[in-house]
Amino acid sequence: MLIHSASQLLTLAGGPQRGDELGRLGIIPNGAVLIRNGIIEAVGKSDELRAAYPDEPDFDALDRVVMPGFVDPHTHVIWAGDRAAEFEMKLEGKTYLEILAAGGGILSTVRATRSASLNSLLDQTRLRLWTMFEHGTTTAEAKTGYGLKTAVELRLLQGLLALDREGPIELAFTFLGAHAVAPEYKDRPDEYTDLICETMLPMLKEWWPNHAPQHPLPFVDVFCENGAFNLEQSRRILTTAKQLGFPLKIHADEFGNLGGVALAVELGAVSADHLVLTSDEEIQLLGQSDTVAVALPCTPFGLGERDYTPAKKILKAGGILAIATDLNPGTAWCGNMQFAIALACRYMGLTPAQAIAAATINAAAAIQRADRIGSIEVGKQGDLIILDVEDYRHLGYRFGVNLVKAVVKKGRLYPV
Repeated sequence: MLIHSASQLLTLAGGPQRGDELGRLGIIPNGAVLIRNGIIEAVGKSDELRAAYPDEPDFDALDRVVMPGFVDPHTHVIWAGDRAAEFEMKLEGKTYLEILAAGGGILSTVRATRSASLNSLLDQTRLRLWTMFEHGTTTAEAKTGYGLKTAVELRLLQGLLALDREGPIELAFTFLGAHAVAPEYKDRPDEYTDLICETMLPMLKEWWPNHAPQHPLPFVDVFCENGAFNLEQSRRILTTAKQLGFPLKIHADEFGNLGGVALAVELGAVSADHLVLTSDEEIQLLGQSDTVAVALPCTPFGLGERDYTPAKKILKAGGILAIATDLNPGTAWCGNMQFAIALACRYMGLTPAQAIAAATINAAAAIQRADRIGSIEVGKQGDLIILDVEDYRHLGYRFGVNLVKAVVKKGRLYPV
């Protein structure tokens, strides 16, 4: 169909944006986009495209903003249960790491997830994905990590593959067996690291082609943090994964600076995520690399923390900055990229234009899909959102309401 009469068509054309160029929206006033068979075939002014394609089924955007669908490059969307009681504990003064050490946190969700049936996991996760889609996310990364046993981690991947086939939201897959030390290995983190490297990752490499032949190998991620995996354990896990052919990600510098970013750059990781306490030296390394810095502003907000990812330092160094929700049951039960944009503007100092670029084309780069999604360009997938506003700056400016009027996924229109 031909979507026309957009007040502002934000194309985000030209690939991932690094450093000071972040925020290049490529706006076409009174813009239009032609999608056929799920692929964008033409982009331009409404008058020109309507004249060139007079018989095309059309959709009038009614002078609203049309832009690429959001890409959420960091979520933990598949889990069972909740941690509402722990939220109350935090308000009473307990820290995240104290709750984790007492058997709560990630391990609490691990217990609930291990005991849940696959159908129950699918039902709970499906609802979260649909809410994300209604708020404009057309593609999301989805991590395992609440199993911490080989069979359960693979079951989580099986569930994510099933949900991806259902759609409409499209998923990118990440194996996070190194989310925390499994409770069976409490006080024996090196032995659990052995299990990941010697059993989990080789089994995943064998399992994946038989269950997801149409997909590239998933990312392998590790939570490099105090109370989780130290730098040497993280190095061993990521090095093993790289040798097996997996692309890499890392959780780093959320609560402490252990050197995870330098490790990510050294190993050529696709992204390094959180980055609240990253050193100036490592920020410079990011700026000289293609490793995407993924900020998760919903997480410090959810924890009531004051420190956020130092976005301006990363941009000054020339880095590629993306934002994501970090949707998870413990620190950020929020899959709304509009809210992540609002937080990024207020607490990371981004302009709405910069935050939009970080949530679309740069977020696509963080999951190795910038060649397919994240911008409105000829040859790319027809993933768009239509906002119920005339000016893109309402994203970031407004919060607590859904500004999405309709979502277009692979050329199919879904009214919200």
